[in-house]
Amino acid sequence: MVKKIILITQARIGSTRFPGKVLKSLGSSTILGVHLHRLKKSKLVDHIIVATTWELGSEEIVSISKKENVNYFKGSTNDVLDRFYKAAIPFFPDFVVRVTSDCPLIDPILLDSIIQKTIDKDLDYCSNVLENSYPDGQDIEVFKFSALKEAWLNSNLKSEREHVTPYIIKNTDFKGGNLYKSLDYNLNTKYSNIRMTVDEEEDLNTIRCLINELGIDNHWLAYSKYIFEHPKMFKNQKIMRNEGYYKSLKNDYEDGTKSL
Repeated sequence: MVKKIILITQARIGSTRFPGKVLKSLGSSTILGVHLHRLKKSKLVDHIIVATTWELGSEEIVSISKKENVNYFKGSTNDVLDRFYKAAIPFFPDFVVRVTSDCPLIDPILLDSIIQKTIDKDLDYCSNVLENSYPDGQDIEVFKFSALKEAWLNSNLKSEREHVTPYIIKNTDFKGGNLYKSLDYNLNTKYSNIRMTVDEEEDLNTIRCLINELGIDNHWLAYSKYIFEHPKMFKNQKIMRNEGYYKSLKNDYEDGTKSL
């Protein structure tokens, strides 16, 4: 039976560390434009949806989405899980792919590999982020729509609402839970110390350099090896991975929604 697969990428104007980052220029395009250009090379995704907000300036995100001929949805700024779930509902998907638009060099071949593994093993959740072995900027999660709905219904912590999948991950058999059959799509050789996401100005400089040297259609491994072989060119490689999520967890404790 053919499965219906949608991909939702989160994109917003407001960013604490780097406001408007997805609109920053990359050659003749933008971070979001290059991100969508690469995603459209997927052979398994049926629909791409840019999940944005009602913030001032979000029409620029909508404009890029239209230019790239992909769908868009406007929803909650802070309750990203609600925005994400409501963006998915009209498509009645079997599986949902989650990526974020501050990862312009996301790899469509890797994307399809994770999707195919999820389908072949009939997993509820599969990703390459349960144990980080891929570069920061190649984070891909695939999960059943039914799991997303359960997360939407049952997530109570701010960190769960802001980051979409923590509830699902916590309840996977990989993490000792019993709700979701899962798999970590990992590598024998770890590239988790390589950074090609955009959270700060130095990250943008890295992406521009990689595109100037290797173009916008290369494989994630080619970009990774170039960073590894030219360390002095990339000052962003020491920036903390997943800083936003750890900040949300800290807020859970400070707000009293989770005990130490």
